[in-house]
Amino acid sequence: MKHFLLSYTLAPDYLERRPAFREAHLALARAAVARGELVLGGAVVSLSDGPPEEAVLLFAGEHPAAAEAFARADPYVLNALVTAWQVREWITVVGETAAAPVAAGR
Repeated sequence: MKHFLLSYTLAPDYLERRPAFREAHLALARAAVARGELVLGGAVVSLSDGPPEEAVLLFAGEHPAAAEAFARADPYVLNALVTAWQVREWITVVGETAAAPVAAGR
């Protein structure tokens, strides 16, 4: 199993426009969780209390296809609440569910 990060750049008016698409977005996310693809997801907020500018979703699997398919189907992407997205492999090395655990002393 590998980990993949789907990162979103959010539109400046994301918070104002989100309510119209939130339920459909969350339904898509819950379905991905039920399939065992999506592990965690949410907006990243600034410590200075500004509006969120980014969101990150953690996917688990052998290929990035599930994360890519999620983004292509996401109402936030389709309706320009997300201005850019990318999927990157995250090589996790520490933690109970690390994909490539490194033993102590290595």
